[in-house]
Amino acid sequence: MDDLLSKVMDLQPVWQAKNSVPMQRRGVLVRTDMPNWLREHREAIAGSMGVPLSDVGIQGRDGAGQKTEVAWARVFSQERSPSATGGWYVVYLFDMSGDRVYLSLNQGTTKWNGGELKPRKPSELRKRNDWARPVIQEQASTRTDLITKISLGARGPLGQGYEAGNVIAVEYRRDALPTPKVLTEDLLFMTSLLGAVYEAEQTTPHVPIDVAVEVREAQQRADTTAGRRVSRHSGQGFLLTSDERRAIELRAVLLATEHFQAEGWTVKDVGATHSYDLRLIRGEERLHVEVKGTTSEGGQVILTRSEVERQRELAPHNALVVVHSIHLDRTAEPPSATGGDLHCTSPWIIEDDSLTVVSYVHTTGL
Repeated sequence: MDDLLSKVMDLQPVWQAKNSVPMQRRGVLVRTDMPNWLREHREAIAGSMGVPLSDVGIQGRDGAGQKTEVAWARVFSQERSPSATGGWYVVYLFDMSGDRVYLSLNQGTTKWNGGELKPRKPSELRKRNDWARPVIQEQASTRTDLITKISLGARGPLGQGYEAGNVIAVEYRRDALPTPKVLTEDLLFMTSLLGAVYEAEQTTPHVPIDVAVEVREAQQRADTTAGRRVSRHSGQGFLLTSDERRAIELRAVLLATEHFQAEGWTVKDVGATHSYDLRLIRGEERLHVEVKGTTSEGGQVILTRSEVERQRELAPHNALVVVHSIHLDRTAEPPSATGGDLHCTSPWIIEDDSLTVVSYVHTTGL
């Protein structure tokens, strides 16, 4: 493997977007030779990641059509990171000067938006790094050669995204490449960190900028109803039990009630009998409030058709309260929810372009 890394680094300084002879050689190295070496260690990688052997993914890329500045080869869970644009993975990243290569615990740094891939904001990637680093802190503290900042010297947004997406990395300099034995040990160490991230991802209430658990649940229900197979892991994160869902709901309603009472409203919880949650009275004023609680940042919430229709009827005497960033303690019995930040929109005018259809009911005519 040290020889393969050295050969790719030799080619990095002569990078060009067109598929020149040097870039063709680089492509063979990162798309074929490096993945072949990694596959020799698949069983050990599966053990260090804590996933089935069949779930270990290995992939090398240097650009389709135009050649990318930063060539890479990655190791990942096919369930949790089926594409390099999402999820977490361990990846070899070559800098533009050919002086160094990094073995990085990294993440998907782009997102699908408006029919094309767009770079994620550095602030979004930093939030995810801030979540992941405490997860691996104990394991990572056993080594002194790990770094949190990498420099690839890339001019384009993809290379810059890899820099921002780095959680932690080992740096190899061209003039001091370690032996194949050390490279293998480093690979298994880094994939063990990746396994810790995967494990935490399955139990944490929310990973920053991931799709909210409530949205994932709705998407899975729609897929199941439509007869589509649903992945065992279904992307990132756990799904809620009924008790956990209830704890989040009660926390959100409590904070909303306290918020409106502090503003002089008389509050009645009507969620059990109406298609909204709170009915408010203050003198001659009336307000009808839909309350949504979530462990996510609150960028998306799930609405039923009846909730949308009723709120449109009630506008402008209505409101949407989103209590986001709720902390869910799954270890308590029953589960408990604390914290949360409240955001109120009133009047709440629901525009069509703010809604995303999760599923349709189709009348077949049979």
